[in-house]
Amino acid sequence: MKIIATDYDGTLNHNGITDEKRKAISKWRKSGNLFGVVSGRGIKSLLEVIQDKDFEYDFLIANNGAIIFDKDLNVLTETRCDGAIAKPLIADLFQWGCPFANIDKDEPIMVRSNAEECKEGECTLADLPEVTYFNQISTWLGDKEKASAVVDKINEKYSDTLNPLQNGDCIDIVPISVNKAQGIYALLGVVEGKYEDVIAVGDNINDTHMIAEFRSYAMVNGVDSIKKLADEITDDITDLIYKEL
Repeated sequence: MKIIATDYDGTLNHNGITDEKRKAISKWRKSGNLFGVVSGRGIKSLLEVIQDKDFEYDFLIANNGAIIFDKDLNVLTETRCDGAIAKPLIADLFQWGCPFANIDKDEPIMVRSNAEECKEGECTLADLPEVTYFNQISTWLGDKEKASAVVDKINEKYSDTLNPLQNGDCIDIVPISVNKAQGIYALLGVVEGKYEDVIAVGDNINDTHMIAEFRSYAMVNGVDSIKKLADEITDDITDLIYKEL
């Protein structure tokens, strides 16, 4: 058994989800292998794109490894962060120039720095309800260098509790123990898989841990740091699947 654990945005969805790609995934699974997505997206966002694109999978790892679901969307493992840190963290993010913070948990909360930009169901920090826990808090800077600077500030102030993961000009902030590699290890414990079974595929900075840890492919469209870490480069998941079969 082999296990393909692939990022979604810029990786599995690079050049779209074609019928050829769907057929390759189906053939991979019918050959006794597992296929799943390891994404920085929260589960609601991830499910929206998966249902829209209509492809098969055996597992979903959301929030950069914080939550793992089987193909029937049963929670296999989950890592939470104490919600008490949410409000001071978001206050810092706003001070550092972030326009919003999305709190990912059972019912996500979008928090805006500017009340005039709030849509229905969103709030400002002043009227943020109590947050008992979160799996991830995400934000955006609109500039990679600014995002990198904020990552450094988060690391400096919250290094004992939080792990900020940059993805271009976006930042996903997860519990300190969480990253995509640890998510895959947790999956292996559930499916009784082996380290050598894993093939990790990614394109961006938040894929670093899994690309460095496992046998891996980087997308040809990926950032240079990921391509340098990966064992091989690929143009498309379809090509990768047929090569590995």
